[in-house]
Amino acid sequence: MFEKLFRKKSISKILEDAAKGYGDHGDSLHKTLGVRDLTAFGIAAIIGAGIFSTIGKASADGGPAVIFLFIFTAVACSFAAFAYAEFASMVPVSGSAYTYSYVAFGELVAWIIGWSLIMEYGIGNITVAISWSDYFTGLLSSIHIPALGIDGINIPAWATMDYLTAYNGHTHADALVNAGKSIANLDDATRIANSAWTSAPKIGSFHLVADLPALGIIIFITWLVYRGMKESRNASNAMVVVKLAVILLVLAVGVFYVDTKNWNPFAPNGVSGILKGVSAVFFAYIGFDAISTTAEECKNPQRDLPRGMMWAIIICTILYVAIALVLTGMVKSDTLAVGDPLAFVFDQLDLKLMSGIIAVSAVFAMASVLLVFQMGQPRIWMSMSRDGLLPKKFSKIHPVYKTPSFATIVVGFVVAVPSLFMNLTIVTDLCSIGTLFAFVLVCAGVLVLQNRPGVQRGKFKIPYVNSKYIVPVALIAVIVLCFVKFKTETTDFITNKTKINDPVTFIKSLSDTEIATVKNEISASPVVLQGKQIDAEAYLNSLTPAQYDEFMAKSSISFDKKYESGWGLFKHKIPMWIFLIICLVITYYCITKNLSLIPVLGLISCLYMMCELGISNWIGFGIWLVVGLVVYFAYGFHNSKLGKQQMQ
Repeated sequence: MFEKLFRKKSISKILEDAAKGYGDHGDSLHKTLGVRDLTAFGIAAIIGAGIFSTIGKASADGGPAVIFLFIFTAVACSFAAFAYAEFASMVPVSGSAYTYSYVAFGELVAWIIGWSLIMEYGIGNITVAISWSDYFTGLLSSIHIPALGIDGINIPAWATMDYLTAYNGHTHADALVNAGKSIANLDDATRIANSAWTSAPKIGSFHLVADLPALGIIIFITWLVYRGMKESRNASNAMVVVKLAVILLVLAVGVFYVDTKNWNPFAPNGVSGILKGVSAVFFAYIGFDAISTTAEECKNPQRDLPRGMMWAIIICTILYVAIALVLTGMVKSDTLAVGDPLAFVFDQLDLKLMSGIIAVSAVFAMASVLLVFQMGQPRIWMSMSRDGLLPKKFSKIHPVYKTPSFATIVVGFVVAVPSLFMNLTIVTDLCSIGTLFAFVLVCAGVLVLQNRPGVQRGKFKIPYVNSKYIVPVALIAVIVLCFVKFKTETTDFITNKTKINDPVTFIKSLSDTEIATVKNEISASPVVLQGKQIDAEAYLNSLTPAQYDEFMAKSSISFDKKYESGWGLFKHKIPMWIFLIICLVITYYCITKNLSLIPVLGLISCLYMMCELGISNWIGFGIWLVVGLVVYFAYGFHNSKLGKQQMQ
């Protein structure tokens, strides 16, 4: 049984099948892509929500020093890209990390990574569709044509927002209003979400809240991807030209408004503030692996895929760092926690024309990301279907358009329905953890094949640097640094020291009776109150750390609501403990097996970013994998073509 679960595909057999043509459907994909097209697809996927949306929140948390997070993430992705490039050169077929894992680890791991990639691309598409909807509705509301009597085209809030965001916003608003805050003083996001919930039409007690623009763009992109690779390529290239032109315009104009005083302090919230943006910044880079799913449609995949990946990462990193420096130089970084930071900074400087140009280009930018993601997922399903792990229908190629037609339509439904209801933060983090898992396994796959005899190599091979001495020395240096430079934080982590909850978390956890108690305690506080109305959340946020600690220590509210301790605190550290244990194991193998340094660094850096995403995302990811295993044992295990061949 164990051997059956880890049965491996040989590279020679994969290449032989590819040369014959696949399947039961007879048709093959069109070979139309070169280096320029692949680089454009990479830029199309990478320059999207990251630069037009999530860069704002990351900059607000990390300050100008967020550029180091972009650089670190780019380096980590580059290590992974080397591993992808070596595999793509060895196995130039569709399937990406799924196919590579089938070669390196066997069928069960391949299924797990394929199932993970389904989540990555599906949820990534949902995220981008939601971001596109935000920019599109913002653009419509800014349209002013006095001659036609048009003063903004405003779609009702309940028709432009997902259900969970509206519900959570309403719940959050209720808690803050009960704590003394007025509706007018709520932050914009909470106020709009609350308004969407309260104004939505109802069916019984069900609030009809759904993101209709997101549904519209998914239908359009799915139709475009269905029509063919050539059409998708041309549309992608056109959108890439538009958004690169706008980004260069932003840099050219913005650099004249940079005030270097805004770069001081460079890292206002320290290392923890910089690392807060890991999920958002990494999400900006994940698109490069979608390039590897197009291997069968490349004219010369063994040469062009590695080049396309590297060029895309290099170009996009330079642009991200430049944009981050300009944004944080134009305004103070703590004001950038908005959904449309590029448009926001020019609004602040009263450059309305630039703001409008950015809003239009953002609509194209988001659409191009969606195009690449929506193109990648059907090709993963197609590869899994060819191997018998999914039903045969998923590998059907359209006789005219030469695309995986059935898989493309199913992907459209899989993305469209959740985009109406799912929350942006949830899907961003789940997408990131699924992608990082794929990166970790691809890097590990290169290491597994490093010393395996008889492996057929491609034209591209990762430069070999022996990690035997470098990794152990680096590990010892990091341990010493933690206990010398960050002794308090390290000791608190190891001893699981009790942690105080922040004001918003504290207030949201309280009942109406407990909120009344807190208000009474605030009234008796020696700190001078501003105004007669007590806003508990605003008051607690206004206290210094020492004053806040003192107030919480004296408060009669239960300990569990004021502090996080014991298992409640330790569970959030489990991913980091997993990371530390795996680092020790990798170090052992570096010493004993002389592993190649670049894939080792890729594995470690991507695993570290996984651990920064938090235990709730690991649990969500774990549930998804369990569902996948049920599907595999119910269908894939019994229908595996490799399994049937070995039984003959």
